[in-house]
Amino acid sequence: MTTSLNNGFILIVDDNPTNLSVLSEALASEGLRFRVAVDGESAIALTERNQPELILLDVQMPGIDGFETCCRLKANPVTENIPIIFTTALADTESKTKGFFLGAVDYIPKPFAQEEVIARVRVHLRLKQLTESLEQQISDRTTALQQAQVQLVQKEKLSTLGELIAGIAHEMNNPISFITNNIPPLKEYIAGITELLLLYEQEYPNPTATVTNLIENLDLKFVLEDLTKILNSFQLGSERIQHLSTSLRSFSRSDSDTKISADLHLGLDSTLMILQHRLKANGDRPRIEVMKNYGKLPQVNCYIGEMNQVFMNLLANAIDALDEAIMQGEMSYKIPRIEITTEINSQQMIVIEIADNGLGIPERLKKRLFEPLFTTKPVGKGTGLGLSIAHQIIVEKHNGTLEVNSQPGVGTEFKITIPTLSTTT
Repeated sequence: MTTSLNNGFILIVDDNPTNLSVLSEALASEGLRFRVAVDGESAIALTERNQPELILLDVQMPGIDGFETCCRLKANPVTENIPIIFTTALADTESKTKGFFLGAVDYIPKPFAQEEVIARVRVHLRLKQLTESLEQQISDRTTALQQAQVQLVQKEKLSTLGELIAGIAHEMNNPISFITNNIPPLKEYIAGITELLLLYEQEYPNPTATVTNLIENLDLKFVLEDLTKILNSFQLGSERIQHLSTSLRSFSRSDSDTKISADLHLGLDSTLMILQHRLKANGDRPRIEVMKNYGKLPQVNCYIGEMNQVFMNLLANAIDALDEAIMQGEMSYKIPRIEITTEINSQQMIVIEIADNGLGIPERLKKRLFEPLFTTKPVGKGTGLGLSIAHQIIVEKHNGTLEVNSQPGVGTEFKITIPTLSTTT
């Protein structure tokens, strides 16, 4: 497969005319566009004006060397994401480790082998394209999800949000399953190839000079070890996405016509996962800590989709309350926190408490919180239906109670109580 740069180019940075000639010829033979710079300062200036797709950077140069050039490029938000491949005659592990630590993606040893230069360049161009494509897809889907979530939460149509999330989870599941299912055989193939190479080394202990040079230039031992590390990182990443997909599917279950036996902790965790983007630090606003004090709860017969709607509403309200307190400068002396506590009380009822340490609610407003269309939020920030719907779900559909305890300046706590075996329909 050929890799098109469209209007992009590769930047070659080297003070040696022979090296520039060899690299230029290799790239030109593949139809790849390139520019050259003869020192670190000019490379940085050129890169800041017009970002290349990839940089081939010589380590040993007059003025600032390749390592310092790499440091400056990675420290600049404009250039930090450009892949850098070091070109060097230095083969010691310390130099390579330093390069990778500074942010390089690969090394090409000198003297150059044209086939190796082309192969490594194409691999990293392809990886960059795939990464950008994946980031864009994730960004597009995350943006779409967040926009849909905000709009639907404001209108309290969380059942529709559930359908949307289910669709996204389904779409995520197919590609991630493809990746995870192919990692084990890929590991087996690499293990087999490694075993074969070691066997060759035993059976043919005196290879030709050509083979010996290639092994040394490639740093075969390092490559084989690094392959395993790369595969392990792929596996960790895919497991993280699978966990997110599972949480999305769990939240989106909307069995509104039938009660099912469900784990309420899973519903809480799924809701927290979806709200992660609002819990993270954002600009000057610090991260909101979530403390989970989970007791041992039995499975409960409930409308799990609607229970998840209640969790979403209460947790989103808690985040809103903390955001408001932070904006008013009331959180400078304490960490914004949401605390979730679950237990079975002495009446064998399930109790779920969701508390924040925000501004609290004045006593005169507490009595009206569950009234339809009543809201304490600014115009355009809430419809006043959320708590009313949550109250209806808990009281009428699950034969429970939803109470609020709040103290101005201290915080607010919502307390859900439902029977372990609810028979109300």
